[in-house]
Amino acid sequence: MAATETLAAVSGSLGSIGYGLAAIGPGIGIGIIFGQGTQALARQPEAAGLIRANQILGFAFCEALALIGIVMPFVFGQ
Repeated sequence: MAATETLAAVSGSLGSIGYGLAAIGPGIGIGIIFGQGTQALARQPEAAGLIRANQILGFAFCEALALIGIVMPFVFGQ
């Protein structure tokens, strides 16, 4: 067996694999935001407006990270 033999060839963009791995972080973050928000609403229903506003703001930041992650392979790819 020759040392230069190729066992497997990678075709396509590795950026898509990177994005798939990078999407784990915002997914976990969004889950934590809404899980903790639900607990906060159960503990203090009178603060629902403030809690919901903070949830939406946190969701927007996490989703922005995911959108940046999907754009980066196109920006820095070949």
